[in-house]
Amino acid sequence: MNTSALIIMLVTLFAVTGITIYFFWLVLKTPPKPEPDSYLFNDDDPERLEQNGNR
Repeated sequence: MNTSALIIMLVTLFAVTGITIYFFWLVLKTPPKPEPDSYLFNDDDPERLEQNGNR
């Protein structure tokens, strides 16, 4: 393997590794989105009330 091929391989290896670590770090540091409480937000849903026979 000649020198230029080794340099290109190492640059590519470090670039891909760096990008992978960066995006993995973003995933770990992003706060989770709050999920709605289905019991609180669907209590007055007319479609759900009809399905259960409650009017």
